[in-house]
Amino acid sequence: MTRDGTEDDPESGRLMSERIASEIRSAVLSGEMRPGTRIRQELLAAHFGASRIPVREALKQLENEGLVVMAPNRGAWIADVNSEESIEIYKIREAVEPLAIGESVPNLTDEDIETLDRIVRELEQVTTLEEYIQLDREFHLRTYSRARMPQLLAMVERFWNSTQHFRRQFVSETYAKDGFPFSDPQHVLIMDAIRARDVEAAQVLVRLHIRRTRVVIQAKESGAAQPPLASRAALPHARLGSVYRGKVPMSSGGERLLLLRQVVAAAYSGRRAGRGCHRYDSGGKRR
Repeated sequence: MTRDGTEDDPESGRLMSERIASEIRSAVLSGEMRPGTRIRQELLAAHFGASRIPVREALKQLENEGLVVMAPNRGAWIADVNSEESIEIYKIREAVEPLAIGESVPNLTDEDIETLDRIVRELEQVTTLEEYIQLDREFHLRTYSRARMPQLLAMVERFWNSTQHFRRQFVSETYAKDGFPFSDPQHVLIMDAIRARDVEAAQVLVRLHIRRTRVVIQAKESGAAQPPLASRAALPHARLGSVYRGKVPMSSGGERLLLLRQVVAAAYSGRRAGRGCHRYDSGGKRR
């Protein structure tokens, strides 16, 4: 019998493994545990008062999530990616995340959309890097959450996990280099598309949102000039009202929706604007 009794009580071992995985996951995503850090299983076991069995199970789970790397006879360490690997991941994300949001938008409830609205408003007001990283992650993963494709969602979350530390450094050195708060208009446009149940627009905007980041990463690597990223000021209060509550002077909302459609038309040059555009009601039925 082990010190925590897990060999005699499988359920206790499972709960201990989940607890260990949860605490390591939180430490990695918050930046407390840095990429490349060696994980000493015996120290973890002593810290949690457990045997190595739940520790190993926890690390296997985290490896599946892309947070930990394990190798026979070498041990385990916090996963790391370099710029080249991150560019590859962003290219894959450009392909799979539009699919995720396209599958999710028809199934989002009115309550889901209210939650997403709140998160975007909070993103305009955060004053620390960690708040921004957490809310940005929550916003995007929630926009995909109603996709009825569990393997796709697991793949997307793994990509987010494996680049979390890189994204933290990237946001710090680019979007937030002049401090907080700042405004990212693309979040607002994505939200407009979701609210309109405009699947095609949401897919195009997500693809462009991810591609913008990849292009900036590549520009930093090559030393080329970087494109503009975001506005330094948060959206004016009146505009927030127009974006999120629909009680607008038509000019503001109308201009934004026109811009949204222009973005879609530009991304699908050669197509008639609006062709293949599907909208859905809150029950997921195509209009």
